[in-house]
Amino acid sequence: MLTIEEIQRFIDEDRTSEKKMFARKGQAYYDGDHDIKHYRLFYYNADGELVEDKTRSNVKIPHPFFTELVDQAVQYVLSGKDGFVKSNNAELQAELDSYFNQNEDFVAELSEVLTGCMSKGFEYMYAYKNAENRISFMCADSIGVIEVRAKDTDDNTEYVIYWYVDRIEKGHKKIKRIQVWDKDQTYYFVQTDEGKIVEDDSEKLNPKPHTLYKKMNDNNTYYENFGFIPFFRLDNNKKQFSCLKTVKELIDDYDLMASSLSNNLIDFDTPIHVVKGFEGDSLDELQQNLKTKKIIGMESTDTGAGVDIKTVDVPFQARQVKLELDEKNIYRFGMGLNTAGLKDTNATTNIAIKAAYSLLDLKCSKLEIRLKQFLKKILKVVIQEINDNNGTGYKLSDIYFEFDHEIMSNAQENAQIDLVKAQEQQTRINTLLSIAAQLDNETLVQNICAVLDIDYESIKDKLPTEEDDLMGAEQTLNSVIPEEGGADESKTEGSPEVTTEG
Repeated sequence: MLTIEEIQRFIDEDRTSEKKMFARKGQAYYDGDHDIKHYRLFYYNADGELVEDKTRSNVKIPHPFFTELVDQAVQYVLSGKDGFVKSNNAELQAELDSYFNQNEDFVAELSEVLTGCMSKGFEYMYAYKNAENRISFMCADSIGVIEVRAKDTDDNTEYVIYWYVDRIEKGHKKIKRIQVWDKDQTYYFVQTDEGKIVEDDSEKLNPKPHTLYKKMNDNNTYYENFGFIPFFRLDNNKKQFSCLKTVKELIDDYDLMASSLSNNLIDFDTPIHVVKGFEGDSLDELQQNLKTKKIIGMESTDTGAGVDIKTVDVPFQARQVKLELDEKNIYRFGMGLNTAGLKDTNATTNIAIKAAYSLLDLKCSKLEIRLKQFLKKILKVVIQEINDNNGTGYKLSDIYFEFDHEIMSNAQENAQIDLVKAQEQQTRINTLLSIAAQLDNETLVQNICAVLDIDYESIKDKLPTEEDDLMGAEQTLNSVIPEEGGADESKTEGSPEVTTEG
């Protein structure tokens, strides 16, 4: 077991690691806390000293493009309506639906994992037993998860340290809960601010097995261990870098251009008054009169005294072009969907819409490869529980993944396509009916089923046979031609008699 000194050392080393520093930066940009918020203006004074300029406008406007890029990808991956964990076995599919596809809690936690994976570079999910004694999963913030290995080159994790801020007490004291997990049990600690780590007295059982439960009519407490550390990691890429890495400078440039334009408009919205031949009041009083009375008095002299009003034209055209270029490149290199180009969907074809989705689809396809590997690790635990509860022998090979993506489309074009398909279908059926005399009934029905996309094998037993056709024809004939001896009763007054010759 790790000592308290070792736990503190691992937390300190992890806090200063390059991977976690960039993960925190990705989380900050996802929350809209951009570097522009810390932007400051400086100038050199008369003594040549560099001092901060607190008189000029310093607008700080973050533009959360990164938030949109991440949320787009998450919703695109999870947009399928029928779930993504599939099996050809109906009984197994029902079990999988209860754990994954139709489990809103799991879908919500998986959405958090995907969001953290793309914004921070990697994210964790851990397993636990819920009140119904079923395995459930919850997202764990990767900022507070530390994997401890026996050696740096060892791939097997010996311990997992998981810490989080539980609450903030009076005086802004942060109460930090620390858990140390191994394959058998969990150790609980607590830390106030940056003080000493101590054992958590609020936990009655410390260390605690992974799962505690009681049986009916039994006061004894039983426990189970997973036999492994129940933490699963989803990486955004091999180097565990977030999606921010490719677009951070572009977003910073967009923030700077937009904020600078706002500063220019604020600083130069008031015209400059050039006073000529002024010998009256002090400049402070002159400035006060301009602000309050909007008028000043000038002595009449021969020196050409007067006031000229100067305005400054802000070069916004260049900034506007730069903003548009930055926005285009943010969506291009961030591999997202720029909805600004899809405003008029009536004039946009489905091909153009699919082309707009191409970069987003490419990014999500790469992420889904790692997501499948991540889900397979979780499925091993779930399949084991299903087999133990039901006495089955399901295997991981009985399950596959299928991600269906929902995209926008042109409704008018879709209606036109459906109309053309319906007209084509009707034309093919009319052609078959026109040559029905040259085809036997079975061939005719098979071709009609092919046109209507109907399974012929499922309906062929319900079709009338040739004997049924003969019986039907005989019944029709009998209904038209009366039986022998009944001709007189069938006559009506005024009806012509039917006679036969010979």
